[in-house]
Amino acid sequence: MSLVRVENVKKSFGKNTVLDGVSFTIEKGEVKVIIGPSGTGKSTLLRCINMLAPPDSGKIWLQDIELTNPKTNLHQMRQKIGMVFQHFALFKHLKAIDNVALGLVKVKGMNRSDAYKKAMNDLQKVGLAEHADKYPAQLSGGQQQRVGIARALAMDPLLMLFDEPTSALDPELIGEVLQVMQNLAKEGMTMVCVTHEMGFAKSVASEIIFMEKGHILEASAPQQMFSNPQNERTRSFLHKIAELYGETL
Repeated sequence: MSLVRVENVKKSFGKNTVLDGVSFTIEKGEVKVIIGPSGTGKSTLLRCINMLAPPDSGKIWLQDIELTNPKTNLHQMRQKIGMVFQHFALFKHLKAIDNVALGLVKVKGMNRSDAYKKAMNDLQKVGLAEHADKYPAQLSGGQQQRVGIARALAMDPLLMLFDEPTSALDPELIGEVLQVMQNLAKEGMTMVCVTHEMGFAKSVASEIIFMEKGHILEASAPQQMFSNPQNERTRSFLHKIAELYGETL
């Protein structure tokens, strides 16, 4: 059984249809990278998967539990899905280690000693153990985003969702966040990433999904997607991205 199944998901905001019948599956250990122009529903799709924005119709499963079933305990299921947002959303009045440990204490009910030990281990994973006692304002944007990743990892999720995690960062800070994500992929973390970082997509993705206007137009392995995209719209988008970032795809 697939870890995640998304079946014919539709989502509108008012008269604006954002997702129009999206379906795909995610196997354990896979990294799916979603690309496409802005406003095409990529971020909304991630928010549907963790039910922050419940779909209007269609079904989503995590393992054998249907998240879209009204009887499902979403509070319990969301603990199995980590999400990293564009903006870091850290509590500014809490130190890095407090930000990471908070969910362990408040949501999982872990005792403080064990929670802080685990929080330190997760900060170590993202290379920030020495910054554990710093407040967000004392950290760079890249460091804050890595704290956000550690916070999500602390909950031991089955699935990690990344919503353009480097888009708010200065160019020189992007690499440190992507390196953490690459390490997670190598360790077998199941991930869905919305990003414009094509080098990252090429290096870690099991499959790349190209979306436009609420539809999946093409999905394939990175080599196929970048060397021989089948859809003319995919080719046009990748060409523009290559020109914009000066990349050879």
